[in-house]
Amino acid sequence: MEGYLKKSGVEYYKEMYLSDIEQKWNISLAAISAEGTSTKRWDFVVKTKPCLYVIETNFYTSGGSKLNETARSYKMIAEEARQIENFAFVWITDGGGWSSARRNLEETFNVLDTLYNITDMENGVFDKLFS
Repeated sequence: MEGYLKKSGVEYYKEMYLSDIEQKWNISLAAISAEGTSTKRWDFVVKTKPCLYVIETNFYTSGGSKLNETARSYKMIAEEARQIENFAFVWITDGGGWSSARRNLEETFNVLDTLYNITDMENGVFDKLFS
């Protein structure tokens, strides 16, 4: 994942907490932090001139309830993130194990237009997204 970010040439940070993001860029993330009560840590954060992107990455080898919970959680984050100006939530998954959780993944896909997989990254999605 990090290799694709490096290749795209963007300014990025690894493992940043919500509070660190809010302080560094003077942005309120209350809409996705349960009004400041969440201590969420994002896998990656990308800063471009027009937008701040928070990225979660998940790679699964099999299905199960964890995938369903992840999809539900990320759907909620995607909906809440829309309230924040110049901000976007990105989810990268490998697609592994999702056969059993297809319905939940589809529901998330319908509200999160920045849901990508490994093939998307290989095809330069970051160059398009961060330009």
